[in-house]
Amino acid sequence: MLPHHQIQKGSIVFRPAVTTLSVACCWFQILSLSSPGWGAEPADHQHHHAHLKFSIRSIKSGDWSAAETWLPARVPQAGDRVLIAADTHVHYDVANQHVLRLVQVVGTLEFARDRNTELHVGLLKVQNSNVCSESGFACDFRGLQREGKHLHRPQLLVGTPTDPIPAKHTAKIRLHYLHGMDKKDAPAMVCCGARMEIHGSPLSRTWVKLGASVEPGDQQVTLASRVTGWQVGDEVLVTGSLHKGSNRSFRGEYPEQQPQSETRVITRIDGPTLTLNQPLENVHFGAGSYRSEVANLSRNVSIASADPQGVRGHTLYHRHSAGGISYARFAHLGKEGVLGRYAIHYHLVGESMRGSQVRGVAIVDSHNRWITIHGTQYLIVRDCVGYQSVGHGYFLEDATEAYNLLDRNLGVQAYAGKRLPQQVLPFDPNDGAAFWWTNARNSIVRNVSCENDEYGFRYDCQDSSGFDAQIPLRAQDGKIHTVDVRRVPTFRFEDNEAHTEGLYGMVFAGNRRTEQQRIGPDRQHPHVLRKLKIWQVHYALRPQVPQMLMDDVAIEHAVYGVYRPMFDHHVYRNVRIHNTSGEPFNRALDDDSNQYGPFTVDGLSFVGFYEGGSMPLIQMSDNNVTGEAVSHFRNVQVTHSRDERRRPWFSRGGGRQVTPTSQRDVPYYLHDHFGPGRHAKIVNAAARRDDGDPLQYRDDSPLTGKGAQVAEMSRIKFPQLLDPVDDLPPATVVTAIQRTGDVYTIRGVSHDNGEITRVLVNGQVAQIVHSAVRGGVVDWETQLPATGLTEVTAAAIDAAGNAETHHHTLTIAK
Repeated sequence: MLPHHQIQKGSIVFRPAVTTLSVACCWFQILSLSSPGWGAEPADHQHHHAHLKFSIRSIKSGDWSAAETWLPARVPQAGDRVLIAADTHVHYDVANQHVLRLVQVVGTLEFARDRNTELHVGLLKVQNSNVCSESGFACDFRGLQREGKHLHRPQLLVGTPTDPIPAKHTAKIRLHYLHGMDKKDAPAMVCCGARMEIHGSPLSRTWVKLGASVEPGDQQVTLASRVTGWQVGDEVLVTGSLHKGSNRSFRGEYPEQQPQSETRVITRIDGPTLTLNQPLENVHFGAGSYRSEVANLSRNVSIASADPQGVRGHTLYHRHSAGGISYARFAHLGKEGVLGRYAIHYHLVGESMRGSQVRGVAIVDSHNRWITIHGTQYLIVRDCVGYQSVGHGYFLEDATEAYNLLDRNLGVQAYAGKRLPQQVLPFDPNDGAAFWWTNARNSIVRNVSCENDEYGFRYDCQDSSGFDAQIPLRAQDGKIHTVDVRRVPTFRFEDNEAHTEGLYGMVFAGNRRTEQQRIGPDRQHPHVLRKLKIWQVHYALRPQVPQMLMDDVAIEHAVYGVYRPMFDHHVYRNVRIHNTSGEPFNRALDDDSNQYGPFTVDGLSFVGFYEGGSMPLIQMSDNNVTGEAVSHFRNVQVTHSRDERRRPWFSRGGGRQVTPTSQRDVPYYLHDHFGPGRHAKIVNAAARRDDGDPLQYRDDSPLTGKGAQVAEMSRIKFPQLLDPVDDLPPATVVTAIQRTGDVYTIRGVSHDNGEITRVLVNGQVAQIVHSAVRGGVVDWETQLPATGLTEVTAAAIDAAGNAETHHHTLTIAK
């Protein structure tokens, strides 16, 4: 039997997926008749925790505070191991401070909505088992049939999606480490193939941009838009705007790298204006295109470690569980340096929780990630705020994760941690990225990162002796195929932003630094990055994989703009590099200066801070490694400052000088530079010249620097290097089904690499109620008559005609 945190290569088990989507009126089983795919769980976890005895159990449905609910006939007290027995529904109606050792929910435990509640506990487990153990990770799955069907499903209900805990009341769960428990496992909150719902009062937005700039000493902030659900007394985070440039951890006590983000408490709300309990100390941009954010860190439902300085707790969902999380606060969780013990963890659930969401959650001060998506598909993570994490924050763990949607999340201060013992990816240093993923078949849209130690966004996938890149993935035909995950193109990466990072804004690197693997998607299915904004960083964009299309990229106030690119069928469109003082457009692979293939740039503007020195705006590569390297530019604009000492447009690199060794140089073409049809060919002055080249080269400042020369030529076409084809269908998730009288309202989300044009629910066209990123992410709903309805099937179709074959199908269990 495999350890619970590993997947053995070549022995992944596939089973029919049966999951449950819960709503207020009834149950709906989600049936995926084809295999669920990735990362199956053993039927029972191996652990070495002794079987213990419960000291008290429920014998009837009723209030927690009623003695007659229990055997023995008393209210649970400190140190008890409590069993919520099957066929009992216990109403948690107290706010007790005494600490229970264990609460195991086999029936239903539901928190009151008409008062404040508080539960202090060492272990809170939701599983269909009367076996009592103090494992904070392993589960007893004997109450679950092998194919995932539930003989009986326990429920923990801290609000529900349709009936959350009202804003005027609070529900708190505090996790305590107690003597004798395993410090690597406990305290914990674990759902073992059961239903766990955690839902606080909704906020219209959990974070927004600033609507006006803030100066040191200001005690008010103006939001870019009005919000509802925010209250006096809430804690807010105002993100930083200035990069200090020391490249040290934001976690440390280094004065040169003190974070610029600040937390305060709201004392007054006047429309979009918040008055804070103390003046702010730093500048926060709130005008123009580059603005900081204001995030709400408070929620009326909260899960937290009782002793943040001691042994911390963690939470997780296992396979075949149901439920989700919305508008709750998860604070002081995560076990530093321990694999699998995270603040929020979807652990190897495959497709069995398709329909689950983590929405509007604040994850604060985690010692091990914000949200870990591990071996999980079709999860929605939306409108969340992550603030302070040891290691990567929003983390997709082992490359088997696919068709997940990360939409409009904020990640601030993911700190550098250590590699975790037995981690799956040997090439992951865990050095602090807000967003980290290894399988590109996911949608990452409208997210913002700030003040993370190493990266805002990091994609990385490498084949090595410790990681086999051959993984199972659901393909266009809806079936599972084994593929080289390094060749999987991006599903959707659009409208993301990174600012004020410790080192990098965005890294897209799928090969080793010392041995270039040059493996990526093909020319018809390139990686596509659109509408990317990066500002106040050291390194802005590092595109280090072949076959990439980057469209609408804005870089502001960086030392390096496009850095260490692996030029091999790269296409850049509408790139703006402003106020970037070091190397705005780097040569291929930086100081290696080795270019493997062609690239084109159509629309490139440089503005500001380019006075003085000989460092060119565009560094030229020295070595044409394959003989196929060539560089084409068109529509380049340079706006200098008033200083007359202008830097050259093109020249050899101004860093380490590389002696060219290739038989051919890398030609650079600037189309229509001398007029329509009159092109500039720019060559490396130190490279070997083609003997058959009849052109007369000359110096031409500021077009060329000391390391380059130019000649005029004609009859050279601007090439089309990529031929993108959309042959992937969308991914659809049904998120809610609610019955009102004789009508069911069905809601969901679909996302795609193209534009979604229709969503069909039982053959009926659903209404698209909201569309984002040019139709790539849509929220939809429809209504169906309840009479005779036994099954709901939803699927989407995109503008290219790709129809989803792996439908989201639910049977309605009356």
